[in-house]
Amino acid sequence: MSLTIADRLELSELVHRYAAHVDDRRFDRVVELFTDTAQLALPDPPRVLEPTTVHDGHAGVRAALAPLASVTRTQHEIVGEVYTAAEDGAIGRITCVAHHWTASPDGVTDLVWHLRYDDHYVATTAGWRIARRALTLNAIETRPIRKLRD
Repeated sequence: MSLTIADRLELSELVHRYAAHVDDRRFDRVVELFTDTAQLALPDPPRVLEPTTVHDGHAGVRAALAPLASVTRTQHEIVGEVYTAAEDGAIGRITCVAHHWTASPDGVTDLVWHLRYDDHYVATTAGWRIARRALTLNAIETRPIRKLRD
């Protein structure tokens, strides 16, 4: 199987839509971007930066995203995308800088994750969907922030 230009554009749209929905707090929409049997593998930062915990299906993805609701705001910057055809779909390597801004009485902090998503996508009747996403952290930063938009 080879990926057409249309496939690559749709895969890119899928990846960017995931980031936009997370940043817009539309977690139900994020879940819809995964297959019913999808797996989301996450690390346990700051202790472990490689994916260690697997969340299964839509309920697992929803549960994995739940902690983001306590973060004041996020911003995901997709900085690299590479897609490769696979026998049963496509594989993606997505690099991203994810900002997690948290406001407290002491000020605003930006927890910055420099990360990579290793994805497996499948074509469905609804379009390309994520069948497996594994998040690896390459670095973690914490920065003070002067002002955060409400």
